[in-house]
Amino acid sequence: MTSSSDLDERLRAAAARTHRADHLRRRRAATVQQIQQAHHTLAGLEKDLSKEEADVTRLEGGLTAFLARLVSQREELLDRERAEAAAARQRLDGHRARLAQIEADAQAIEAELAGLATAPVEYEKLLAEKERQLLARGDARASELANLGAALGRVSAELREHTEAYQAGQAALHALAQVLGYLGSAKGASTWDLLGGGLIADAVEHNRLRSADEAAWHAQRALDVFSRELDDVGVSARARLPKVDTRWFVDTFFDNIITDVLKHQRIENTRAEVERTARWVQDVGKHLRHRNAELSKERARLLAGREELLRG
Repeated sequence: MTSSSDLDERLRAAAARTHRADHLRRRRAATVQQIQQAHHTLAGLEKDLSKEEADVTRLEGGLTAFLARLVSQREELLDRERAEAAAARQRLDGHRARLAQIEADAQAIEAELAGLATAPVEYEKLLAEKERQLLARGDARASELANLGAALGRVSAELREHTEAYQAGQAALHALAQVLGYLGSAKGASTWDLLGGGLIADAVEHNRLRSADEAAWHAQRALDVFSRELDDVGVSARARLPKVDTRWFVDTFFDNIITDVLKHQRIENTRAEVERTARWVQDVGKHLRHRNAELSKERARLLAGREELLRG
């Protein structure tokens, strides 16, 4: 016959596996939604790129090019259209890479879920065995201990999920801080340029903006992960947060910086948008930290109650 302590340990492990499977199913649903949204975004970006490339082709030859040459605007217009096409291509490539990352996350979730397929059945079997053991023992404390154990399992799982969400938020904040740092440097170079900094200021500005662009994709990745973690814990505060759609963060970044001449005000506007996103993440992080404290307190209370029963 299985000893009580051995059964309790197996029951705790089975409960943890069951909670993990539930957690992964919620994460899978959020990931599927992100994949669908990414495909929709890519379809629009592919149309944008086709349009921009067609504009370049029209200026490189044909009647449009002839008319442009007549008014000495061809090279200027062509440079602009090529820049817009390059920006559209870069935006498309970035979103394709983002989609590949999300799909890789989905595959990892499916693989882990496959390993937990039997977890609910195993848990139910162990619960039934525990019930038989308690009935056979006739100990008045047994039922209360079982209830405390189940409550501890639930609270511990929720605490772990909120901790993961908080950590994902901190990672997103760090990534956003990197973007803000580069944008701050670009703003300084832009100010210098406005005051007559010349080619050196312009080179520094472009270098910082390229770095900000790379950092922005890392930030988008962190925001995608954070979004899934929030879906998993069902943060009620989300409805009261500023209306910042993190899924479009990189699109906003591109629209403000890469697709046009890089001017001082555009850099400042983009920086303000990133700051708003960072404040949003920070506000949610405060809520998660508060909830973590509540769950930790509840877990400590349950552990103390369990210890008291066991000593009695």
